[in-house]
Amino acid sequence: MSALSVSLRLILSGDPDLWEIILLSLRVSLFAVLIAALIGMPLGAALAVGRFPGRQVLLVLLNALMGLPPVVVGLVVYLMLSNAGPLGVLQLLYTPTAMIIAQVLLVTPIIAALTRQAVETLNEEYADQLRSLGLSRLGSVPTLLWDGRFALMTALLAGFGRAIAEVGAVIIVGGNINHVTRVMTTTIALETSKGNLSLALALGLILILIALSVNAAVALLGTTAQRTAYV
Repeated sequence: MSALSVSLRLILSGDPDLWEIILLSLRVSLFAVLIAALIGMPLGAALAVGRFPGRQVLLVLLNALMGLPPVVVGLVVYLMLSNAGPLGVLQLLYTPTAMIIAQVLLVTPIIAALTRQAVETLNEEYADQLRSLGLSRLGSVPTLLWDGRFALMTALLAGFGRAIAEVGAVIIVGGNINHVTRVMTTTIALETSKGNLSLALALGLILILIALSVNAAVALLGTTAQRTAYV
């Protein structure tokens, strides 16, 4: 209870170290989700409407990538960005950019798979109407993406929830360096091991609040989508 009381004071007092960690976490995760969306949404939509040899193999692979172990992703990115790796010359290891890269690899399959599912459902429903308007399969993608915007927002929120809670990959490629790459999840792990429960609890409360906000937003979008469908 004493640690909880101190943690609440840290949050309410606007402790600069605490909010630096929170803001870095949000910045890294939001950038990762944005990049993942730019890659995953077109990929998911193309897999939803396209019909080509090897499509089923790609779908199986995409679904498998959704369950990628974060530590394996972190290891792969580490090997790529280390001084001995092919991208070592960029000197990105132990920077926020390396953490963003790792999160993009984890989040992109989630957004792509959810986008494919949403667009494929809409395509099955409106395929004949879209063809009657003279739209090709790929030409119908923008219309399908707009019509499925609520489902796509849910995909983005799911990706953000995955990114903001990540610890394994980001601690490998980021190094958990104070004032440089220390984010909420890695700080909670570190401070708990040090016995500094106040800071760990404060960050844990913020992380839970973010998780609740994301889930509330998903529920709200689902309700809004249903009302829009009825209208």
